[in-house]
Amino acid sequence: MARNILGTELIECSFDPMTGFYRNGKCDTCGDDAGQHSICAQMTEPFLEFSASRGNDLITPMPDYKFPGLKAGDFWCICLGRWIEAHEAGVAPKIKLEATHASVSEFVDMETLKDFAV
Repeated sequence: MARNILGTELIECSFDPMTGFYRNGKCDTCGDDAGQHSICAQMTEPFLEFSASRGNDLITPMPDYKFPGLKAGDFWCICLGRWIEAHEAGVAPKIKLEATHASVSEFVDMETLKDFAV
């Protein structure tokens, strides 16, 4: 059973849109997940624009990949590195603590994570 950063069972991030490395709604991760899609973040316009400026357009739908495109308010499992970049740039989105994988606490201190709790 995967754990969240609070030490309890990892809950779903989003089923609509369906998210996660495994596309099971959870921000679970494994060694095959090079991007470490482990942070359940609530999308904001500034973050979506920032991500697009870094080469990861999360706004435009991609039907071939069953990706609906995201809008402000949606929850999505994002890459740990992208969240850290966004934090340093002042545009980090809020996160759902119960749905953020425990491994994140190895890279971001708990106080910071709690400051960004939804």
